[in-house]
Amino acid sequence: MINISSIKMYMYCPMKLYLQTHVDISKNEDYQVYTELKNIKIDIQDLLQKNMRKLKKDMELKEIETALSQNISSYSENNLETIEKLGYEITQEQKYEITNESYFNIKILALKAKKAMKILNKDGFEITEMFFPNCIYSYLIKDNQIDLIGICDKIEIIDGKYYPILFKSSNPPIKGVWDGDAIEVAATALLIEEEFDSEVFVGFVEYSKIKDKRPVVIDMNLRKSLFGILNETKEIIINKKIPKVKISEKKCKNCEYYAICTKD
Repeated sequence: MINISSIKMYMYCPMKLYLQTHVDISKNEDYQVYTELKNIKIDIQDLLQKNMRKLKKDMELKEIETALSQNISSYSENNLETIEKLGYEITQEQKYEITNESYFNIKILALKAKKAMKILNKDGFEITEMFFPNCIYSYLIKDNQIDLIGICDKIEIIDGKYYPILFKSSNPPIKGVWDGDAIEVAATALLIEEEFDSEVFVGFVEYSKIKDKRPVVIDMNLRKSLFGILNETKEIIINKKIPKVKISEKKCKNCEYYAICTKD
């Protein structure tokens, strides 16, 4: 399955994508472990949100903690085990981080939920939006049909419509957004459409340096470009196609693979 981050890397430099995927194995493994652990944390937040909806206002604190904890421990253990079976090394410290973070999040959320339900005289389903508002952050989505997976930085939900928001710390162009950023927004839009069964016509790139959120129209031309790039990315990752080296002084001067690309 192709990650949106791979498409992002392809847009920046196809050769760097190839080298990180097939040559610099240690770096690729470190990134994969980081990504998988981040995905586990995101999924745990989703489980907490689903579990909170089942809470009842007459529950005692211990009952709330138990309800919030449902399936979380087994999910974490199973996924950590799966990552290790794939050949990736997870340190004990990383395992403790997942476990301890979940434990304390459940404790804190249980206290807040009990207090909110008591004051408002409402069940968990009615107060969930207080703790998990109608903006979704760092949401992992995958689409098996197009073999794509990725994390959307933020999804805004307005009047039942979904709008992907991409955060960028880089300098923006004078007008509009960079081509690579537009493709990334389009990729998250496709995943959102599949996940929520809702068409996405517009996304945004938020350039943090100037606090400017710029629209991206997800039209047919952008979608066609995305699928073309997705196919090229698959060729590099799956079929090990070696792309042509294109030297760019601005991009290449600080790249760790510069010596390889400029070697005769």
